[in-house]
Amino acid sequence: MAQASARVLQSGMRLPPMPTIRELVKLYRLQARKQLSQNFLMDERLTDKIVKSAGRIDPRDLVLEVGPGPGGITRSILRRHPQRLLLVEKDPRFGETLQLLKECASPLNIQFDIHYDDILRFNMEQHIPDTSQRIHLIGNLPFAISTRLLINWLEDLSCRRGAFRRIDTCMTLTFQKEVADRICAPVGGEQRCRLSVMSQVWTEPVMKFTIPGKAFVPKPQVDVGVVKLIPLKRPKTQLPFPLVERVVRHIFSMRQKYCRRGFGTLLPPEDREDVTQKLFQRAEVQDTLRSFELTVEQCLRLAEVYSEHLVTRPEVAAYDYRAPKNAE
Repeated sequence: MAQASARVLQSGMRLPPMPTIRELVKLYRLQARKQLSQNFLMDERLTDKIVKSAGRIDPRDLVLEVGPGPGGITRSILRRHPQRLLLVEKDPRFGETLQLLKECASPLNIQFDIHYDDILRFNMEQHIPDTSQRIHLIGNLPFAISTRLLINWLEDLSCRRGAFRRIDTCMTLTFQKEVADRICAPVGGEQRCRLSVMSQVWTEPVMKFTIPGKAFVPKPQVDVGVVKLIPLKRPKTQLPFPLVERVVRHIFSMRQKYCRRGFGTLLPPEDREDVTQKLFQRAEVQDTLRSFELTVEQCLRLAEVYSEHLVTRPEVAAYDYRAPKNAE
């Protein structure tokens, strides 16, 4: 933060005095909408801490903020003086407050773009065609879309597309504390799940700090965890994302049972036991471990042998154990 402040001071530019976020919310009569999972973060010390968790933001960097709302985190990002700030906000009610921030930031010579769009459909490559700038993804995510958005971005990362055409695009995001714990859960941890493994195949997730629910308006029923996900320079697999996700989802579908039970649901019943046993042997994984006891590497070895099995039995890829049985 000291380095960022020094850059602004050297340039002779700083943000002019502005109303507080609380005052703006009151002035424009903004109320959080439950159907959009909105919760406002008013404390600038906390918004500064979120942005600080993103690490160093250089003068040539681009920051994309998801769901800025009235602009609390946006102010903290502006103080770090990126070259470009891109906001993606679904709710147009925040237009006046965000436009005010844009006007106040104009002396800083920051390219400030506001897009009223759904981040789940936002075309990164269209709006960020140039890959010469390092990208930081920052956001106080709506609870309703946080897991889905993370999975989408992990798939983009695995394919080197969207915001992840560069290897150094980090994500600094808020989640319900329980979800944040799952993302970072170690092998054998109580919260270990599919999301843990999928996150840890392509990134190193780090729990930065916890924000108490009372810091938000309206107050959610849960605390919030701030997680930074750092892309691995060498991903742990080259397997297609959908295949890995399918295998891991099945493994964790019966969390408290032996991992062979969940994995076995990938296979048709007629030779399930025999094929499951052979695949576990080839993967060199103990089939009596529980799913939460498996390492990322063990899950990937199971995905690898399943992928090899599909080469000789391609029809198995379409098998769905939950599909209704054909009537005799």
